[in-house]
This record gives sequence, C-alpha cells and structure tokens, in this order.
Amino acid sequence: MRRLLCLAMAVLSMLTLPAAAQELKPFVAGSMKEITAARQGKPFILGMWSLTCTHCREEFALLSSLVKKHPDLDLVLVATDTPEEGEEIGTTLRQSGLGGAQAWVFADPFAERLRFEIDPKWHGELPRTYLYDPSHKALAFSGKLDGLQLGQWLKKYYSRR
Repeated sequence: MRRLLCLAMAVLSMLTLPAAAQELKPFVAGSMKEITAARQGKPFILGMWSLTCTHCREEFALLSSLVKKHPDLDLVLVATDTPEEGEEIGTTLRQSGLGGAQAWVFADPFAERLRFEIDPKWHGELPRTYLYDPSHKALAFSGKLDGLQLGQWLKKYYSRR
C-alpha cells in the first residue's frame, strides 16, 4: 500500500511540473551561416514568424501536421520578436506542437540587417517561409504556403527517408 501511495505521489508530482522551456537561440549577424553550415547537404524549412502575426499561427497548424507526418523534417523557426518575449515565444511553439523545432529569436535591434542576411529580397512581411534543397537553393513564400509546391518539395526530399 505504501509503495502504491509513493508511486501515485510521484506520478502526480510529474504532472504538475511546468513544461520545459523552449530553447531559443539569439539570431544575430552570422546566424544564418550557422544554420546552413549545420545542414550542409541537407534539405530544411526555415520559417519566419512573430507573436503578433495571426497568419503565422495558421501556418503553425500546417507545419505541426508536417512534423507529425515526417518526424525527420528539419524545421527551423525564427521569431522576429525580441529576446525579452522568449517565454511567450516558447509557450506559443509548444502549444502549436512545434516545441521540437530549432528556435531562434531576433537579437539585434537592427532587424533590417538580419532580414538582409536571410534574404536581400525580404522586406519583413510575415509569415515568410523558405524551402531549402540540399544545395541550399531556396523557394521563398510570403504569406500562406503554396500547398502544391510544399507537397512536391516534401515528396522529393522526405518520401525516401
């Protein structure tokens, strides 16, 4: 009886623990090179988003379903918010089913410099998504992702895995 009580208390104590914080890396000058260097010869998705972007949350539902269907999908999410909003960013990602994605947050007050490093043609519109092939040529999408092109990209790079 005592063992059962101890086991029940242990289980209950685990249920009341807060969720682990989402690790957020500071996105600064040079971070894009770090992201691509870590994925040399590998395809990945880079998603730009913000807490204030309602369409980004809609896209999170799509990305979350993709991660469930393709657990090996390499997804990198960069919040264009500030490091001070890190807790809310982490909570949003976890609640959206994207807590396992590599997460970054803009950490330079000169956001234009960071955007230019990612893509000189990007002017800050969100959501902004990049589908990188293994040679790191990217298809860029502003706004809602193109389902047809996304499906073709997934089939090409993730159906054989």
